[in-house]
Amino acid sequence: MRRRDFFELGAGAVVAGGLGATTGSAKAASQMARPDRPTDAASFHAQRSSIDLRFGRIAYTDRGRGKAALFLHGFPLNGFQWRGAIDRLHAQRRCIAPDLLGLGYTEPAAGQSVGPDAQVEMLIALLDHLNVTSVDLVANDSGGAVAQLFTVRHPKRVRTLLLANCDVETNSPPPALQPVLEAAHAGTFAKVMLRSMLDDKDFARSEKGIGGQCFTYRVHPTNEALETYLEPLTRDARRCALSDAYALALENNPLAGVEAQLKQLNAPARLVWGTADDIFPLRDGEYLASALAGSRGIRRVEGAKLFFPEEFPDLMAEEARRLWGLV
Repeated sequence: MRRRDFFELGAGAVVAGGLGATTGSAKAASQMARPDRPTDAASFHAQRSSIDLRFGRIAYTDRGRGKAALFLHGFPLNGFQWRGAIDRLHAQRRCIAPDLLGLGYTEPAAGQSVGPDAQVEMLIALLDHLNVTSVDLVANDSGGAVAQLFTVRHPKRVRTLLLANCDVETNSPPPALQPVLEAAHAGTFAKVMLRSMLDDKDFARSEKGIGGQCFTYRVHPTNEALETYLEPLTRDARRCALSDAYALALENNPLAGVEAQLKQLNAPARLVWGTADDIFPLRDGEYLASALAGSRGIRRVEGAKLFFPEEFPDLMAEEARRLWGLV
């Protein structure tokens, strides 16, 4: 498979925009102050813990004290995606960021499903182990699909819901995922697609790689981020197969029928949506904002793409604090 086959979708243009009640500029957000010592890959690995559950050995980070916030990452990322937001929020919340089954540094048990239903069950078991009864839930991409299922099945365990560009019932899986699904069926998604980006990081940041397709600026993902995300997924044949399995578990819409349940939820919910995302376009965010009974509206981030929460953690932290009633 050639590198140009990673995703068959066009790169969105970065559009300038101003900050407002519902519109945020990606450029402005990127210029906000950063923590004195932001978490890098070495710090992330040092902070990472793991526990043995019936689902396997679950990797996660756990920083801060007080009420818990649960951060769910996208595909093919892991908890490292949320490092910037957690740097900014751990003084106000106990920030828990697990690696989902089949991704990151979590090692699923033999024969364990890595589909969204199993992810929800694993998260409940993890929270029970950590003595966490309720969370502020923050999620992006396929993590957002898991977050929606978690919330409708365990509404009493969710205080608030903050979602960035992610699956919705009417667009899951998105058409852009089709080349990934085809490669996963062939057993080449991790072994060929992901490995090619790990081996050639400039390609990974190109128009045809994960950088050009899913990140707003071509400096992302950094070399250390690519290593942190992709090395565990391509380490051996078993991990490659799990990465493929994660993709295939999204093939049959995991959110089918969820809209009616979302309309019954009372938890305050906020959408933050990058407008240049060709995978989950703005109409998906607007749909979700209207479907969630507890919706506090949508903030449009002009020019931002799918994984903008990693690039603009100040913006995500700002929205989280507002939703949590801290500002």
